[in-house]
Amino acid sequence: MKLLITGGMGFIGSNFIRHVYNKYPSYFIINYDALTYAGNPENLSDIEALESVKGDDRRYVFVKGDIADAKAVHDVLEAYEPEVVVNFAAESHVDRSLVDSGEFIRSNIVGVQNLLQLARKYDVKFLQISTDEVYGDVETGYSTEESPMRPSNPYAASKAGADLLVQSYMRSHNAPVMIVRGSNNFGPYQYPEKLIPLAVTNIIEGATIPVHGNGKHIRTWLHTDDFAEGIDLVLHQAKNGSIYNIAGDEDSNLALLKRIAEYLGASHDKVLLHVGDRPGADMRYAPHAGRIERELGWTPKRTLVSSLPEIIDWYVENPDWWKKVKAKKEFSDHYEKQRQAKYY
Repeated sequence: MKLLITGGMGFIGSNFIRHVYNKYPSYFIINYDALTYAGNPENLSDIEALESVKGDDRRYVFVKGDIADAKAVHDVLEAYEPEVVVNFAAESHVDRSLVDSGEFIRSNIVGVQNLLQLARKYDVKFLQISTDEVYGDVETGYSTEESPMRPSNPYAASKAGADLLVQSYMRSHNAPVMIVRGSNNFGPYQYPEKLIPLAVTNIIEGATIPVHGNGKHIRTWLHTDDFAEGIDLVLHQAKNGSIYNIAGDEDSNLALLKRIAEYLGASHDKVLLHVGDRPGADMRYAPHAGRIERELGWTPKRTLVSSLPEIIDWYVENPDWWKKVKAKKEFSDHYEKQRQAKYY
């Protein structure tokens, strides 16, 4: 099978590529990524090293390109003739969307429309990687795949818009499309503006960790390897038009940050800095993964509590990876914009 995986140099996309590469030796992977600030070729340096000596027997290639560029997408589909497109490409940080939502609309909606249109033209199966944030705040109970989408910020709204586009192609054109909505992922190679790597690396550097509001926001945490396994099942077993939530354990941001601080031997009273809450902040996300458990037999193999030490250790043991990222101008510029917007 030939897979075109968009956004494959990002955190979740690169981990999924590694999962497919190791599990399916007969598959050919085309990694299509624009290499924006969160795309990092070092995420897949191990696979690149293995492939560099294979010559004509390569089963992985990287193509730099933007999903919002319709001609570039057309060219990669023409050149490689994939059977499946799995779309991880997205602008994905809520804080950035609050400062400037333009790139989120361009990538997350226009880019998805390009992929859908061309996937339809070439009769290619399309799997959209979405988020539980499309459901918005959940005060009680859980969000199922039938729950209404009530996004609270521009990032979530752009992903909800993409989901509606995907569903419309199924209804209008009977296109072979599917959607998975993942909860907060954690694991290695995560861009260090995200909560867990930000906390670990800031503690190592002797810096404080911003805690929005009272820190009691509830999120559902999923190891990226479990997410990859869930996507794998949907890709190979789900019916066209299917939507699946893939979710893990609930925990509050504050409890999680305290756990990280304690593991690293830091006093959370000293390293946690409470700042103002985000505009439109959601207090609780609660996706229910019952459908994928019943229909495809997926269950997470890892919990947040059991996996967190291993993930913290990964960042402790790989400072060269994250220090390069945090030293880039894109990283410091982001926090300057946040300070100007008074989010920190």
